[in-house]
Amino acid sequence: MLPNPNYRRVERQSCHMEERNWTARTKTDLIIEVWEALDCESVGARELETIQRMVCARFGGAAVDSPATIARLLAEEGAVLRHPEVLDCDTKWRAHMLENAFAETDFSSLTAAAASMTKLHSWRKTLQDDQVQVRLLHEIVADVRADLLFVAVSETSGQRAKEEAREIGQWLSVWSQTPELFPDWLELRLGSSGFRSLFPDFEIPQ
Repeated sequence: MLPNPNYRRVERQSCHMEERNWTARTKTDLIIEVWEALDCESVGARELETIQRMVCARFGGAAVDSPATIARLLAEEGAVLRHPEVLDCDTKWRAHMLENAFAETDFSSLTAAAASMTKLHSWRKTLQDDQVQVRLLHEIVADVRADLLFVAVSETSGQRAKEEAREIGQWLSVWSQTPELFPDWLELRLGSSGFRSLFPDFEIPQ
C-alpha cells in the first residue's frame, strides 16, 4: 500500500496543535481552523482524530462530533475526503463510544440489571438507523448473556446468584429477539407470580 502523502506533514503539525492559541469561538469555526492549520491535501483518519482532539481540549468530550459529521462539514468547505479512511475511522469511533457506554451497565444483580435494561433499550432506539452499531450492541449483549449462563451453571455460584443470573439471561434473550416488545414483556414478567415466587424481595426501580 502506498503511503498517505499527508501522513508525515499531519504527524508533524499535529504534535504542535496543543500549543496553538486558536481564535475560533465556536466548535464549527474551530473545526475549520484546525483543518486549515493542518494544510492537508485531503482529509482522512489522522486529520479527523486531530480535529476531535482539539475540540475535546477546547470544548470538552461531550462536544466532540463523530468523524463522519466532521468530514461532512469539511466537505462542505471544500475538503477532499479519503472516504474509506473516513468510514473506517467513524466505525471505530462509534464502536469505542458504545463500548465505553456499555461499561456503565451492571448485570450483576436484578436491581442493577433492571436499570441497565432501560439504558439498553434507549441505546437500541437511538442506534436503530445504524445497523453496524446495532449489530455491535447485540454482540456485546450476547457476550454478557454468555457470562450469565456460566454463572447460572457454575458449582461455585450460590443458589441466589444462579437464579438471578438465569433470570437476567432470560431478559437479555428476550430483548435480543424482540427488542421493540421488551419493555412491555419485562413489566409483565416482573409482576408475574412466577417471578414473585422466585424473588419476593425484589423492588422495581423507580
